[in-house]
Amino acid sequence: MSLNAIMNTASSGLATAQTQLRVVSDNVSNVNTPGYVRKVAEQRTLTSQGMGSGVEVARIRLATDRFLQAASLNAGAESARQGVRYELYDRIQSLFGDPGGDAGFFSQVDGVFSAFAASAEDPTSSPRRQEALFRTQALFDEAGRIGKQIQAVREDADSRIQSAVERTNSLLEQIEGLNLEIARATAIDGDASGAETAQSALIGQLAELVDIRVSVRPVGGVSIRTGAGTLLAGEGAATLNYSRAGTITGETAFNEIWVTEPGGQRRSLLDSITSGEIKGLVELRDVEAPAAAERLAELVAHVADELNRAHNANSAVPAPTSLTGRNVGQSFESAIAGFSGQTTVAVTNAAGVVQARADIVFSGATMTVNGAAATPATFLGVLNAQLGGTATASFVDGKLSLTAVGANGVAVADDPTSPSAKAGRGFSHYFGLNDLISTDRPAFYDNGLTAASPHGFTAGETMKFRFTGEAGSRLRDLEVAVPAGGTVGDLVAALNDSATGIGRFGSFSLAADGSLAFTGYGNPPPTLSVLEDRTTQVPSGVSVTELFGIGGGVRASRADGFALRSDIRQSPSRLALAQLDPAAAVGSQALSTGDGRGALALADAGERAANFQPAGGSSGGSTSVSRYASELSGEIGGKAAAAKNRKETADALYTEAGARQTAHEGVNLDEELVLMTTYQQAFNASARLIQAAKDMYDTLMGMV
Repeated sequence: MSLNAIMNTASSGLATAQTQLRVVSDNVSNVNTPGYVRKVAEQRTLTSQGMGSGVEVARIRLATDRFLQAASLNAGAESARQGVRYELYDRIQSLFGDPGGDAGFFSQVDGVFSAFAASAEDPTSSPRRQEALFRTQALFDEAGRIGKQIQAVREDADSRIQSAVERTNSLLEQIEGLNLEIARATAIDGDASGAETAQSALIGQLAELVDIRVSVRPVGGVSIRTGAGTLLAGEGAATLNYSRAGTITGETAFNEIWVTEPGGQRRSLLDSITSGEIKGLVELRDVEAPAAAERLAELVAHVADELNRAHNANSAVPAPTSLTGRNVGQSFESAIAGFSGQTTVAVTNAAGVVQARADIVFSGATMTVNGAAATPATFLGVLNAQLGGTATASFVDGKLSLTAVGANGVAVADDPTSPSAKAGRGFSHYFGLNDLISTDRPAFYDNGLTAASPHGFTAGETMKFRFTGEAGSRLRDLEVAVPAGGTVGDLVAALNDSATGIGRFGSFSLAADGSLAFTGYGNPPPTLSVLEDRTTQVPSGVSVTELFGIGGGVRASRADGFALRSDIRQSPSRLALAQLDPAAAVGSQALSTGDGRGALALADAGERAANFQPAGGSSGGSTSVSRYASELSGEIGGKAAAAKNRKETADALYTEAGARQTAHEGVNLDEELVLMTTYQQAFNASARLIQAAKDMYDTLMGMV
């Protein structure tokens, strides 16, 4: 070997040792830097004509383990998903208060019925009446507040989705920029470890927003796809697009989150991801929060309905001069048809003595008033005739009214052995003649309509529905027009039409009680929501979706629409705590001030079995209001606890995956000390070899 070859071999060793020492120095100086991945300088032997001619550093790379990295990224995405779900659902749970405390929402439900029980002990006590009314109003005020706050949580989630989309776009642009820098360094055999370290940190942040799969490109840098394969970076940066909704209510339909791949292909992001912060926010906004709102609305609606059931069976003393019902959402002929049983409309004076009475016997489409035959079309006229001018009945804008003449009052009572009934409600209750709780929209959807009932909507008016898949992405928006046929059966057929309706995604079915239910096709079935409803019923003014409660948003929006009837709130003496004696003849007393039977009926309203509709994942069924409230209380608390457990489990897995990755990729000072000693010795050996070659040169030159 020539002296020049010796010098070259020693010089290459010296340079390689210097590079290795610089790498070790970088590692040691970043031992406490979060996310730092240690560098590894790979060196190789140089050969010339089959003989060793020194060493060189082939490349400087990061000590990355792709398996551990993938495990950590997946765990980070799931941790972020469960974290936001727990954070926001815990806010929802806190709105209801402590289920076992005296100040919680569910304890207020029991408090209302207890207050009416106290009123029954002394029906003439004004303070007890006021206490019962105060608790009742407070319950519905609290329900309205909780309903609005649930929508506020959804609005917060929607705002955070937009922020997460913007952060994702920024991270993708930075990652793609570093891809170019790494590729340039790789092409010239440069050191790209700094850019790779920065890119690794950005990828970790991205994985917390959406679940991703990372692969190394042959030219340097990485290619990033979502868990379902949508390209996010590697051939350019993808772009996410999302526009927030305006004011968020239970009926808000949110916009799609789109991702445009580098090649220009536009896809739904929700079809491409299964975890990450964005997924968790969407699940909370579109599934969990609406479910809580629907369950709350179903509970509150039945609390109001059962209180109204009892109050409609009662009467104030003296009886009110006028009873005005609520908007039943249909024509009078349709509303009055289908009743069975018997009821009595009585006109009483201030002392509770009957001045006139009309005994009504229902039998489907026919009826009699004091023995006089009537039909749905002639009922009001026959009733007015039988009341003999002491009171009048009218039906305006979907509301039935009974008004006494002069200083008299009017009261309604069902026959005790054969009470009137339609869709599970008595005559007064069905029309809401003496409701205690009023609402500005239809509160229940078992309205007693049949396929032959006229629907009252104008042909050509339209509704627009949206169908979404299991992941929350939009499947299709469909517009359906009110058909020329004027019956409910015609309307249901138009909705179910596979060409012009929603028949490709599911079907509506009309139950015997008049409720309309949607059943989606497939497993899992698509979710239906209402984008727009331009229908208006004559004469009630309600829409198709309001009348039948189509879509969870319509049902959830009921929670903030209930209030104590204004005249009773202003004058507690109008609270109906007595009951009319249906057997009292004209000239006999039918009402007395000391009667507390009506207060007992109000107190027992919470224990009466009611037919709850499916809501928020619950199948519904027959149960009492108190039992339903108890079950909902347990469900809310159970879901919050389950969300906390999922978060803690996901965090633990993320911590473990991160610890294993750090153990492999992080800096170990003991190992670095060994390497530093090794390369220092290698440096010294190369330096001594150079010195020896120099001495040999000097000796040879001295011999010349």
